[in-house]
Amino acid sequence: MYVAGLVIPVPEEKMDAYRTWAERGADIFRRYGCLEVVESWEDFVPEGKETDFRRAVAAKPGEKIVFAWQVWPDKQSLEAAEARMHEDGVLDVMGEIPFDARRLILGCFAPICVAGRE
Repeated sequence: MYVAGLVIPVPEEKMDAYRTWAERGADIFRRYGCLEVVESWEDFVPEGKETDFRRAVAAKPGEKIVFAWQVWPDKQSLEAAEARMHEDGVLDVMGEIPFDARRLILGCFAPICVAGRE
């Protein structure tokens, strides 16, 4: 298992556009071998004393935080899928991205403990 995680500031008024964008992306990632895609819209994101999700992405007033992750079989599967997706052009952006991609945070992780779902 290999996990790609994202934290994204999205203007609140673009929630529907983001959902459409995310659903299209999830379909693509699943076609290329991603096991699971979860896109989560902010419900409770408190301000921290030192740092927090908002500060991490320099969220502006009126922006909500999206926390998303993708579960891949392994790192090699993700890397191979990314190469194929770029070759196939399926990640070419059509229209406006509904957020400022410069402030998106992406990280990939190798799990050290997994409990719950099989």
